[in-house]
Amino acid sequence: MILEMLKAFFLIFIAEMGDKTQILAMAFATKFPVKKVLTGVFIGVLLNHGLGVIVGKYISGIIPTNIIQVVAGFAFLCFAFWTLKTEDDEEEGEEKYKFGPVLTVALAFFIGELGDKTQLTAITLATNTLYPFAILGGTVSGMIMTCSVGIFIGKKLGDKVPELVIKIMASLVFMIFGIAKLYSNLPKKYINFQNTSIFIGIILVIFAVMLKSMLESERKGASKFKQISKELFDYYNKAKEDIEKICLGEEKCGKCQGDRCIVGYTKTLINTALEEGVLPKRKVFMHGKEDIDKPFEREQIINMLKTTLELIKNNGTLVKRPEINQIRKNLEKMLLGRSIERIDNWENYVNYMYEIDEVVAKIIFNSCNP
Repeated sequence: MILEMLKAFFLIFIAEMGDKTQILAMAFATKFPVKKVLTGVFIGVLLNHGLGVIVGKYISGIIPTNIIQVVAGFAFLCFAFWTLKTEDDEEEGEEKYKFGPVLTVALAFFIGELGDKTQLTAITLATNTLYPFAILGGTVSGMIMTCSVGIFIGKKLGDKVPELVIKIMASLVFMIFGIAKLYSNLPKKYINFQNTSIFIGIILVIFAVMLKSMLESERKGASKFKQISKELFDYYNKAKEDIEKICLGEEKCGKCQGDRCIVGYTKTLINTALEEGVLPKRKVFMHGKEDIDKPFEREQIINMLKTTLELIKNNGTLVKRPEINQIRKNLEKMLLGRSIERIDNWENYVNYMYEIDEVVAKIIFNSCNP
């Protein structure tokens, strides 16, 4: 059984090296996270090869292979145009994105591999074995390994080639595969100079329009990114000064406890963000009442919290940055003795603050630029 599984693995791995499957995986990896791509590949290939092993020999009697290939061709063209979609068009919410990549990749590989040599290989091997599941495991593992190699190469390439260029290349890959599938499987009576010219013309017009939109979006995004980066840099530098004013020092507070002190932990958040731009990779300390009930300068905390809230309010995406959110929560704990876990809605957050301490809330929001 093990030998048959290894045989299936190596047959698929060798057959698919440099094939469209590997290139498709590389293309998807330029758009989606690697884990989601490999998960989608696994699901799509498992279903494809599973069906191949079970009913593959009879599928042509139900659905002609050329029809399946035509559907796959149009699907690849859709993926080509989708690759050029701007991020603003795609991101309508985190929940939509959460499942989209996996299902998209799974569908692409399921349809794209129907009637392909890998499915035919799975069928052939399964007809001569007592262990069809071992064959299935071997073929699926071979595909995953092939795609992993392709993604690894794609990521290494991505370190040296601009993301915009990679997106255009990925779109062209999908487009070429789609057109090739349609050319090979559409009835020959439709394949003539006039029809081909019209079809290619329509494809090129759509490609040009979407490429123009993407280039404009990239230019706007680059300017916005520079602006936000500058605002963050200025904020962290000001926060670094402000937190020093809040710190009581060893004369009033005793021996410095570092991150076990809420002020010390906030300093670490700020310094790490300035140096690395990320939340420190370690456990967040649960600061007790004794860490919060200290004679901090309330006015300094209010000023720093106002600055933090103005940054969040003026740049909505920053509310999801873990270091900004944690700094805000630390300041709230020092000021109010408790914190609000997250800001899902600005008005709700303001109302919560008024419920906790109306006096402090008035001071903050009457002068905070909404």
